[in-house]
Amino acid sequence: MADLFDTLVEGLIGREGGYVNDPKDPGGETIWGITKAVARENGYTGPMRAMTRDQAKAIYRAKYWAKPGLYLIAPLSAAIAEEVFDTGVNMGTGTAGMMLQRALNALNRQGKDYADIKVDGAIGPATTAALKAFLKKRGAKGETVMLKALNCLQGARYIEIAEAREASEAFVFGWLDNRVGLPA
Repeated sequence: MADLFDTLVEGLIGREGGYVNDPKDPGGETIWGITKAVARENGYTGPMRAMTRDQAKAIYRAKYWAKPGLYLIAPLSAAIAEEVFDTGVNMGTGTAGMMLQRALNALNRQGKDYADIKVDGAIGPATTAALKAFLKKRGAKGETVMLKALNCLQGARYIEIAEAREASEAFVFGWLDNRVGLPA
């Protein structure tokens, strides 16, 4: 039986697509959404065009799912885990983790529902406990509001990226169209 990661990574690879090498993209050579730099960091030494989906999935599992601790929040909310996973792949796992932590801190009603947590991007016991407390307090509506908060932060970040690097304007429409929004 497939776990949540297996389901999510298939959708992610579908959005990322195959091989690209767009000169406007600072990520350079990419296949299945894995940049050459990330591939090399994770032990892949072959030509980028030759990387298999299974090799990409292994990198995604290790670097973007296990290492940042998304498996800890997946049992609490598959939808939030999916959003943080997708954002982590596109913006970096630390950025995605900080977005979740910032949203949790902003939504804790000045510490009445749970204490503020450190915004360090690391999803561990404190972040997991805060998310659990938030979802317990707010229920199903809380999950929807958290997803909106995460998408607001993500969209704002894309605009900031384009403002800081004009060449990135070529990607903003697609980012906003394909990356920002509630999961289906």
